[in-house]
Amino acid sequence: MTRRKISRRTAVLGILIPATLAASDATRASNAPGDGDLVAFSAHVNRAPKQSWPGYGVYLGDGLVLTASHVPGPFARNNPHVVVGGRDFPTSLVKEGRIDTVDLTLLSFDPSNLPMRLRLRRMTLCDKDPYPGEAVVVATPEGVARSRILPPEAIPPEFRSRFGQSTIPDVATTGNSGSGVFDAWRQCLLGVMSRKFTIELRGKPPRTVDIAKYFVPVKDIRAFIPKDVSF
Repeated sequence: MTRRKISRRTAVLGILIPATLAASDATRASNAPGDGDLVAFSAHVNRAPKQSWPGYGVYLGDGLVLTASHVPGPFARNNPHVVVGGRDFPTSLVKEGRIDTVDLTLLSFDPSNLPMRLRLRRMTLCDKDPYPGEAVVVATPEGVARSRILPPEAIPPEFRSRFGQSTIPDVATTGNSGSGVFDAWRQCLLGVMSRKFTIELRGKPPRTVDIAKYFVPVKDIRAFIPKDVSF
């Protein structure tokens, strides 16, 4: 996506839309060493019956999958399954958030049928918050794509205080809701993709433009995961 300033005189509306409901996002292979390893920590999250759009999650290890809360939706109603390492597993609910508060849900499954190469793996949470310009990798089971953290002023002012510290510009080439956002160098988990920013531009006809994606940052992930959960 071309990076450019959008004048507030032409941007008449700034809205947030769950990234799951956006047009299907493509992923692209990265040639950076180690990026492909992150695919192993990526999962599909499916409702029952399966939804028409792709839902993603992050495999933390020890049978735990973290995703955006709106991907599985209400657990009791949608009976979500996860696909990790190409195998489908029913899940139990560990903790459920909401999109309007903390857009995270933590699911668990019995990992005993995972291949040994996955059964022993664990994902590390980053110990530092994302910062503007930081290189990141967004991973899904289909592949990975690189991006960078945007400065807060790149999104509409009314959203900066809540969302301005963890957005990326590459809307069309990075994974949809629930996909993991990783530090490009340390390969630790920086966040979970949540939603996109769209603005409406005046014109004949008016048109909408995607300008950024927000991910739930690692500090919120740490606060969300119950203290008695280890991985």
